[in-house]
Amino acid sequence: MPDMLVRLYELPEFIDPCKDLDKGIKIKRAMSPDGARIKEFIRVNFSDGWANEFTKALYNTPCSCFVAVKGKEILGFACYDTTARGYFGPVGVIESARGTGIGKALTLRCMIAMREIGYGYAIIGWVGPAEFYEKVCGATIIEAASQGVYKNMLDVD
Repeated sequence: MPDMLVRLYELPEFIDPCKDLDKGIKIKRAMSPDGARIKEFIRVNFSDGWANEFTKALYNTPCSCFVAVKGKEILGFACYDTTARGYFGPVGVIESARGTGIGKALTLRCMIAMREIGYGYAIIGWVGPAEFYEKVCGATIIEAASQGVYKNMLDVD
């Protein structure tokens, strides 16, 4: 799976990532008191690897993870600066909430945060749905990348 590149300086200056979300859905920066709950949500709904990446995001200052919530229910999450600096991901939305714009809102919120702290580019590592990122944030495939920074993981050949 390839990596993708986002030119953060080409995103609109003022962008509201939450404008298309249903009422009651909020995007919040994760906080350490909620860390165990968010990590368990990620572990149960996605993978241990993604839960571990979230742990790294939680230790960043400021925390480099956003969560989508409706009331007290977690619907999704997105992180940046986890496995490597300048990288976006992982991102996940529970199956019952997919197609509602939550993934787009989480992605854009992270891209805005990355631009605000000074990044000119974001790398989306080991992408599955390239079309989603092309549409949401103008990402382009980095042709030479194959597994990128993830090639040194224990379970990757």
